[in-house]
Parts: sequence; structure tokens; C-alpha cells
Amino acid sequence: MSSFPSTRDEEQEFTRVYYGGETVIDTILQFLNKSNDIIYACVDQTRPSLTIDIALLKEAFLDAKRRGVKLFYITEITRDNLSYCKQLITMVDELRHLDGIKGNFYISETGYLAPATFHEKGKPASQIIYSNVKELIEHQRYVFDTFWDKAISAEQRIREIEEEREPDFYEVITDNEKASQILIDLAKAVKKEALFLLPNDKAMLRLDRMGLIDYAIKASQNGATVKIICPMSEANAKVVKRISERAPQIQVLNGNISPYGMYIVDNERFLRAELRQPEAKKFSEAIGLVVYSNRRNTVDSFKSIFELLWKEHESVEEVKRAYRMQKEFINIASHEMKTPTQAILGYTGLLRQHPEKRDQMIQGISRNALRLQRLTNDILDVTRIESQTLNLNKEQFNLKYLITSIVEDYRRQIQENKSNVRLLYDIKRHKKNASLTIEADRGRITQVLSNLLNNAIKFASEKKERGQVVSVSTVVDYDSKNNDQGEITVSIKDSGEGIHPDIFPRLFTRFATKSFTGTGLGLYISKNIVEAHGGRMWAENNSDGIGAIFSFSLPLTQK
Repeated sequence: MSSFPSTRDEEQEFTRVYYGGETVIDTILQFLNKSNDIIYACVDQTRPSLTIDIALLKEAFLDAKRRGVKLFYITEITRDNLSYCKQLITMVDELRHLDGIKGNFYISETGYLAPATFHEKGKPASQIIYSNVKELIEHQRYVFDTFWDKAISAEQRIREIEEEREPDFYEVITDNEKASQILIDLAKAVKKEALFLLPNDKAMLRLDRMGLIDYAIKASQNGATVKIICPMSEANAKVVKRISERAPQIQVLNGNISPYGMYIVDNERFLRAELRQPEAKKFSEAIGLVVYSNRRNTVDSFKSIFELLWKEHESVEEVKRAYRMQKEFINIASHEMKTPTQAILGYTGLLRQHPEKRDQMIQGISRNALRLQRLTNDILDVTRIESQTLNLNKEQFNLKYLITSIVEDYRRQIQENKSNVRLLYDIKRHKKNASLTIEADRGRITQVLSNLLNNAIKFASEKKERGQVVSVSTVVDYDSKNNDQGEITVSIKDSGEGIHPDIFPRLFTRFATKSFTGTGLGLYISKNIVEAHGGRMWAENNSDGIGAIFSFSLPLTQK
């Protein structure tokens, strides 16, 4: 038995060393039995197995818990002691994991106990220190609190082991070559997401020389999300272009010059590097202090910073884009309005000088006034679309009758203008006596059809040969499960020159035209009207190389 101090001995402060395996166990038992309030245990990875396997120790821990003693336990949880630590969780108030613990000590409200480090696995220490010196107890409590704050929950560590995840780490790296290799390894390992915050334009060139840009391109091609914030300049323009050509899904935003770079991979690891030499060619020469970690809270914090910066730069780019579009809109619209306005003024002046040509001049004024009116209406429609104030006055009507009426109006115009164009209308149905009832804004659908027919007739008329054809067709597709539901597709085919390759990518955007007599707003407005009705619009050149076909679909209404 040990000569563990009696209550009387405890009245004086002292420190003692006890020897022998049995004495060590007995001393620990008496320490546990004597504690009435709280026990803090910090032990290495060998201690949990002894606590569970030595029945007297296990019972002493359980008895302390039954008596209401609070037990807080830190150890290094490994694959070898995993089963023991799972049992310990049920025996103490809280168990935490900390890498690399080598010493062992216990603290209670009145004492400090320190078994020697184990030299042979499975056997207790051969000596132990006990002290009731108040200053020593307070000092060791401070040490314990420091370890406790750095430790992670046992549950988290157990999940990491069972899911084969690596333990948390936080490294400050001063070896720049090592940091370079870590960054390369991170780029190679990307599976789901890579976030790059680059400090200056030269940083992109440094990463390119290391092969990281190619790794990012490959990751994107394999389905990973890649985002890059980097100051843009002529210096890195070629790299940005290569990224765009080989991996268009990679998003690159123009950023600000920063004192550091940041790299986050798969929301699991991050590397942050200070920028020391902005103009250096090599990454290892450019960086200063480097921090590398996989701690969840740290990674999440830096990812939040990245996302805030991303949204900020996105907003800036959106404002710039909107400004450019607004400036372009104003310039083109004012130019387009100037042409008919000047014509009206010119005809008005000529009318005063040549009253004998009154009818001719009035026709010119009227023609340009109508052109000005159409342009004004188009500009108002564009404004409503972009401010999301385009209102639809919906009603149910048969689209067949509307198309028939519009086609007949255009046929009369073609005859009056003695055009070389024939206008045909064909309806194809998959169901006999099918109704073409839709719920839509009749005026807006008329506007769409008129825009498409105007374009088709104009481009077909530009060919001087006779026999040019514009055809309107409708096809009804029904839902396979419900024949009362489906959609109608309206197609307008012309025999003109077709859609120019330069226009095709931006066909339905504002001012997309190569015509000298149009603004390019009609298709933009039409597409938005159709989409506001829940439909879609598309276009393609005809397979025979002659002309184009514009189509839009609208949902049918059950009747």
C-alpha cells in the first residue's frame, strides 16, 4: 500500500514520489476516491487501455462519476486504442483528442498526480508524483486548459479514424520549396472544387509555370468547380484566354492587388501565402510566411472570406457590364432615332419648298414617323423587360385563328408591295380536331408573330429571284400521359441568306443585327415575351443552306 497523505498531512503543502507498480495503482485509486468535485486527466495513448483493463481503476472512475464528480479527459485517440476510448466516452463527462501527448497527469480540487511515462505497453508506471502545493496545482490546471482548448471532441476524432480521414493540422511553413510542393500536390488532388485568390497578375504566370493552371483545367474538365480571382492585365491575358478555350466552365474574375494569396481545395485544405516579391518569376521566390491547414473551422472561415470577395467582385463586374450595356443602348438607340427624325425634318423642309410634291413628302414623313414610333415602342418594351415590369393581359383564345388572321394581313401587304415572296401557312396535328387554345396576351403574341414574319419577308425579299417562299407551320405535341396537355410549336421558315455566323452566338440579344434597316431589338423582345408565357424560342439555319427557321413554343391550355 502507498503512504498516500492523510487529511492531517494535507494541512501542509508537500510533493512526494511513490515507487512500485502496485503503489502507483493504489495512489491513483486513493486520488480518485478522495476527489469530490472535479478531476482533469491528461494522458498519453497507452493510458485508456489501462483505465479499462485494470478493473479497480475502471470501477474507481465509475464510482467517481456516480458520486457526481465531473471528469474531463484528454488523450491521443488512435486506431490502437479506439475501442477503449469509445468505452471511456461513457465513463467521463467529456473526452477530447490531442495529437502527440507524451506526459500523464491528473488534477483535482486539492491535488496533482503525475505517473511516469509508460515504457512498456500494457503495464502501469513504476513511479508517480503527488503534490498538494497550490501553485503547482494552479500551474498544471493552466497547462490542462491550454491543451483542452487545442483538443477536438472524441466523437470527431473517432469519425475521422473510421472514415479514414486525416487528423487536423495547422502548419506555419518557412521552407518555400516545401510550400511550393504542397501547392502542387493540392492542385493535383482537386476532386470537387478549387478556389484561387491570386495577389497580382504575375501570380497567375507563376502558377502556370508550376503546371497548376493545367491541373485546374484538367480538374474542370473532370467536373470540378474552379474559381479564380486575379488582377487582369496584358501580362496574364494569354493564360486567361487558354483557360477560357480549354475549360470554359472555369470562372475567372478580375480582382484587386492583395498582400497574400489563398488556395482552398475541396473544402478540406487551404494554403495562405504572403507575397514578398511581387515581380518574382518563381512561386518559392515570391512568397514569405505560409500557413497550411485542414482544420474545418479554419478552412470554412477562409472559404467564407473567398466567397465574400467573389460576390463583391461579381457585383463590381455586373455594375460595369450594366454600365457598358446602358451606354451601348443609349448610343445605338439615339443613332437609330436620329435617322427617321432627320428624315422627317428633311421632308418637312422639302414640303415647304415644293408644295406641288405634297403627297410624296407626306408619305415620307408618315413612313419615318411610323419607324420612329416602332423604335420608341421597342425601347419601352426593352425597358419593361429589363426592369421586370412587362405586364401580360392573358386570355384564352385559339392560336390557329390568330395566325390565320395575321398571315392574311401580310399576304395583302405582299400583294400591295408587289413583292416576289409567297406566304404559306400549314398546320400539323397529332390529334384529330385538336384545339390550339392557349392562355396568353393576344397583343404580345401578335407582336412576336409580326416580328418574325417581318424579318422573314424582308430577308426573303432581298433575293431578287421570283418564287421566294416564307412558310408558317404549327405542330402540336401532347403529353404522353395526358392528351389534354402539351405545347404548340410555331415555326417561320424563310428562303433568305440565313443567319450570319457572327450573329448566331448573340442572336437573341439586344442590337444583334447585320441589317442596315433594323435595330436588332425585335428578336430580343420576342424571346422575352415567349419566355414570360412559359415558352421558349430558338433558331437555326435550314439544312439545305437556304434561309433560316425561327421557332417558338407555348403551352396549350386544357379546354
